[in-house]
Amino acid sequence: MALRLMNGRLAAAAVAATAVLALAPTQASAAPVPQPQTATAENLAAAGRTAAAPDTLATLSRFFAREGKVSLAAAQPRIEGETVPVHYLSPEFVAGKAGADVARLEFLASKAVSSDGQQAALWTAQTAAGWQVVNIATGDDEFRYARIGAAKLPGGTVFREPQIDAWYVAGGDRVLPLDEDAATAVGAQGTSLAAYRTRVVKAYGDKLPGSAYGKSGKAGGFAPTEATAEEASASAPAGLPMTAGAVALALGAAGAVAARRARRQRVVRA
Repeated sequence: MALRLMNGRLAAAAVAATAVLALAPTQASAAPVPQPQTATAENLAAAGRTAAAPDTLATLSRFFAREGKVSLAAAQPRIEGETVPVHYLSPEFVAGKAGADVARLEFLASKAVSSDGQQAALWTAQTAAGWQVVNIATGDDEFRYARIGAAKLPGGTVFREPQIDAWYVAGGDRVLPLDEDAATAVGAQGTSLAAYRTRVVKAYGDKLPGSAYGKSGKAGGFAPTEATAEEASASAPAGLPMTAGAVALALGAAGAVAARRARRQRVVRA
């Protein structure tokens, strides 16, 4: 099924219960974007309760059992640790908006662990229907980089540049890399905030919402090859009780979609 970019932020693939995910370009949707407005203690607590709800845990059992690594009955998923805010590179920062922060809050994440040690991130957002899990992604990137960033630059903002799947921590006038992709982009010692802005403006400045590029229908400028689509595909478990998606994040409606490591994403949809 095709990816639908929702106002240039979370992109969810609508799939049937037995469908296989495939990345494909689409036009941006005008639907409101589900998101937490701020990572207040109240919002973090609400997201945590949603992640630990019985229906969510039932969905996680099917998620962890989807490839036969563990049986449905034996999965016994649990939520571990604190819910964390997850920030992504801000299009307002790229556009040079006065006072714009380098990153903006995209969702809140809770870590799920199965009985056999599989890990997943529950992406939770505040929607018109209340707090909902909008995606389940394999792995623990959100929590690992939050921990690494806090140690590397206490008090800084950990964020992801999804177009290249790079993680950073920013504080004061510095942007420091947290992974290999980020180090390749800004150097092992990091860079100044001004220099980082110069780089992302060059990379994405002509791909912001409303640009000719954004109106071209390229869904972030990435038209996947057969190989990359196959790498990103995953069967959707049946009978899932919540809306979610295999997510490829874009910078606004026209940012370059991060296809690399898209296999982390898995579809969960009723």
